[in-house]
Amino acid sequence: MDSTRRLGKYRVEREVLDEQRLEEVTQRKTHSDTHPSLTETLKDSLRCTAPKLKRSVLSCLPVLYWLPKYSIWDYGMPDLISGISVGIMHLPQGLAYALLASVPPVFGLYTSLYPALIYFFFGTSRHISIGTFTVLSIMVGGVTERLAPDTDFLITNGTNNTAEVDITARDLYRVQVAAATTVLGGLIQVVLGLVKFGFVGTYLSEPMVRAYTTAAAAHAVVAQLKHIFGVSPGRSSGAFSLVYTLRDVCLLLPHTHLPTLCVSAVSMVFLISAKELNSFLSPRLPVPIPMELITIVAGTLISTYTYLNRNFTISVVGEIPNGLSYPSVPDTSIFKKVIGDAFALAMVGYAISISLGKTFALKHGYNVDSNQELVALGLSNAVGGFFQCFSVCSSMSRSLIQETTGGKTQMAGVASALIVLVTILKLGPLFQELPTAVLAVIVLVNLKGMFKQYSDIVTLWKRSKIDLVVWLVTWVSTMLLNLDLGLAASIIFALMTVIFRTQMPTYSVLGNVPGTELYVDMETHREAREIPGVTIFRSSATVYFANADLYLEALKEKSGLDISKMIIYKKRQEAKQRRREKRAERREKRQAKKERRALRASEPPSGAQVFSVEEEAARWRDTCVDGIVTDEGEQGRAERENGTVFVVPVSPQTPDGPCRWEYLKGGEPDSTSLGWMSELQDGDTTTLGSSSEDTLSRDLERVSLGSLGKWTWDIHSIIIDLSTANFIDTVAIKTMKNIFQDFSEIDVDVYLAGCQSCVVEQLELGDFFSESVTKRHLFASVHDAALYCLDHRGAASLPRHETSVDTYDGTKL
Repeated sequence: MDSTRRLGKYRVEREVLDEQRLEEVTQRKTHSDTHPSLTETLKDSLRCTAPKLKRSVLSCLPVLYWLPKYSIWDYGMPDLISGISVGIMHLPQGLAYALLASVPPVFGLYTSLYPALIYFFFGTSRHISIGTFTVLSIMVGGVTERLAPDTDFLITNGTNNTAEVDITARDLYRVQVAAATTVLGGLIQVVLGLVKFGFVGTYLSEPMVRAYTTAAAAHAVVAQLKHIFGVSPGRSSGAFSLVYTLRDVCLLLPHTHLPTLCVSAVSMVFLISAKELNSFLSPRLPVPIPMELITIVAGTLISTYTYLNRNFTISVVGEIPNGLSYPSVPDTSIFKKVIGDAFALAMVGYAISISLGKTFALKHGYNVDSNQELVALGLSNAVGGFFQCFSVCSSMSRSLIQETTGGKTQMAGVASALIVLVTILKLGPLFQELPTAVLAVIVLVNLKGMFKQYSDIVTLWKRSKIDLVVWLVTWVSTMLLNLDLGLAASIIFALMTVIFRTQMPTYSVLGNVPGTELYVDMETHREAREIPGVTIFRSSATVYFANADLYLEALKEKSGLDISKMIIYKKRQEAKQRRREKRAERREKRQAKKERRALRASEPPSGAQVFSVEEEAARWRDTCVDGIVTDEGEQGRAERENGTVFVVPVSPQTPDGPCRWEYLKGGEPDSTSLGWMSELQDGDTTTLGSSSEDTLSRDLERVSLGSLGKWTWDIHSIIIDLSTANFIDTVAIKTMKNIFQDFSEIDVDVYLAGCQSCVVEQLELGDFFSESVTKRHLFASVHDAALYCLDHRGAASLPRHETSVDTYDGTKL
């Protein structure tokens, strides 16, 4: 069987379209048609109609869109089962992640309750589970322990004069810090969502987010070691805090509390074994077994009936109050101390939530509004902060459970919140004897998925070295500089990689695929054929201020024309010619003066003296070729200049244009070069004034570099492919002007091809077009431009390919 697909063929016959003709054919709209004025925009935004009002309300409250259509028979039971499963997971994770945030465990339960209810009204994702998350919890913990360290709450025991930590006062202030940070982060998210800045999450690339969460998992592990070993290391903050904390834990290992370590070891073995068994049985079970909840219940029962806290001084959760706390306004004086941390929490939480939400939306065929998600998450944090919650986002583990157990809508989130609410109201005191070591073990075991992300190193090594570097830099900076500074450094580095890639794009010269109108890179395609006399240049990136100079240098290199040296040489030759013409004019004046004296001696004056063209040409030959001079100094200069390059006129100046010039080098002109002079009639005369210095200068300015004999080349047109450009700034427009001007100095035409409409508009606004550069120099495609070049100048008009080096006053150029 032939594995080659048989593709169809087509043939299109049309005229060559430049930009001006394309606009006529397509009737392109003007800038005012596509961009309404500010007044019209304001009027449209303030205009209120029933459909517009309905869309606005539904976009702000997405629940009003799907709740009236909610079918209890179709979605009720799946959402209920899913909500109960997720709610059971909320309990152990809320208690455990409160330890990461360095607040009492009951506030982890509050965090699992209020934000989920707020997201129910404002969220657009149907499957994500809002609540506590490892990374955000450890970030909040870093803030609370930095602003409320144990050393600030030491009190002296009057009995034995020892310093003790006032745990109640410390925990109260830490809750205030966590709540203030959460409210500020939520307000940042709401503001960004209202101004349609939902795209900011795209600046956190997937490799960077995965590396950041992996490093955050390491921070979480180090933070839980004190609960695993029963030691009390000093808390460090700022850069290298992870290293210092790990060092203190290692120094305190000889003082490990053995009963706590035994509880940790038994809990870890049981939980890991139970999770592996659960994974093995999950295909046969309708819902997963809540192993974390079973571990918490078992640990609480054993601790209660064996009196672990009283007999072995094992740390337990402690008092969990019944009922809900009253809302309170956070301490606004803390805002200025945590604004950087709040922004980091806002960005990381949104990036994780939107990436997870879009994953489920793509799988189940619905849309997620990134701006509304930012608002919904911000309101969940801001409102939750008034109820002493800490920062939340979606959780991968809970969201997967909610999706795999059949959850259809956010009604599952309401069901899970009800489970948490019942626990807070009635079951909270039952967990007072739960060892904190058990909660620490739950945190460590749940980090298993994040530690698997180290396999990204191998994957990225095969796929993209740049993404691998971003991953490694993010991981190292987050590990060493802490979570807030690490995130800032990671974002800056990731953006710098984008800038560097635009500054160093791939520059290529395109060739035509025979028999088609396709153009590909000649260096990477063997069958690509160069169009005679035409160089097609393309950059893989947009031209803008950061790479404009490099773009110009690459164009010169790829075209093989060193414009700078050629123009310098031309100016030197023109200056040389002007000096020579001035000397010739002075000699002409002296000769004319002598002749007038002779005429006055023999005849009376008869008006203005005239000279025939033949006499003028003879003087050119005598002066510039033969080197006949009366002054010895001028004769020496003529001898030195005998080997230099100069030009002579070979056709007369006409009213339609200047005379034509011919290149000569160190010799006499051919007899045919000045043949036009002998063909003139005797009556054809010119006065001396008509060959003034201004006329000669204007003619010399029209002398092309090719006629000066420095170089000859086989390129008559350059096509710049701008199909990859989606914008062009003022610096790039100036660069394009310079390209047109420089190459016109050596008689090389420049054309632009493949410009998008927005680029054409920016060229118009940037005053790119002039009398010499019009829209006739812009073409719809590279193929149109190439056909025009061949029709306009053609291969037959190419000068011979030759490279020679002349000298200028003995110096090699």
